[in-house]
Amino acid sequence: MSIGNYLQIIGRGKDGARALSREHAADMFGQILDGSISDVELGAFCLAMRIKGETPQEMSGFLDATHQRIHQILTLPGAPARPVVVLPSYNGARRLPVLTPLLALLLARAGETVLIHGAATESRRVFTSEVLSALGIQASTPDQVRQHGQVHFVPTQAFSPGLQRLLDVRRLIQLRNPAHSLVKLMNPYAGPSLLVSSYTHPEYAQTMGEVIGIMQTSALLLRGTEGEAVADPRRAPAMRSFVHGVLQASHEATSGALTDLPGLPNSCEAGPTAAYIQSVLADQLPVPAPIALQVQRILQLLADSAPAQ
Repeated sequence: MSIGNYLQIIGRGKDGARALSREHAADMFGQILDGSISDVELGAFCLAMRIKGETPQEMSGFLDATHQRIHQILTLPGAPARPVVVLPSYNGARRLPVLTPLLALLLARAGETVLIHGAATESRRVFTSEVLSALGIQASTPDQVRQHGQVHFVPTQAFSPGLQRLLDVRRLIQLRNPAHSLVKLMNPYAGPSLLVSSYTHPEYAQTMGEVIGIMQTSALLLRGTEGEAVADPRRAPAMRSFVHGVLQASHEATSGALTDLPGLPNSCEAGPTAAYIQSVLADQLPVPAPIALQVQRILQLLADSAPAQ
């Protein structure tokens, strides 16, 4: 069906718009990713979905279309002994240092393979890619992701220009669109994997959990730090553990006031953040307790969701 027919369904305002089926959502989003629609149609889609909001079935359809186009692009040679940890990173830092790279490097130190995918979606934040670069970890193209037990960062543009185009719309119209939710639930790796995802507002936890169930994803879902899928270093957030889409455990947030963390840089710039991460990895500073707890829960989930030998 043409994009115009879909826009007639989703574009009738908050009360008149109707939801698409998973199959129709996949068809529509596939056309967007393939670049077969005009800029006007793309803008209409973004505004219509901003007003209507996406249902779990629609988001699952968007993910179906995305995965169909990227799973043949990003693979690792051989079969890893344990699932690959997938870390989306799109929000960056505004007030606190972005410690997604610390989480990734702690997991790699434990022997896990970590795939970070992301893009800079705003102009006034510090992003994971900048901190990784300061740590000497450069962006990779999909065909350069070869080694198990390491941290790899692949920019969204490298495996989905159509999705990057959709993310870039925000810079023009200053509004989020479904791509900003999709990337937090997207898994560009085709093999056994564990998604670590986050939400910023509590009401999104239920919706994202439903999508994880529909997609039968193994995942750790937590209240993120400024939108990043890493625990706040000062206080452990709520977390939920899923194995193949089935909720296994819910972990309540730590109560009480935020604690002061020795050594945490006052600046969220890439240089001081990288220096702090290096100090933690060198055991000169302690691993923040909430992040250590998150690592433990990820390692347990990896064991629970590993393919049978």
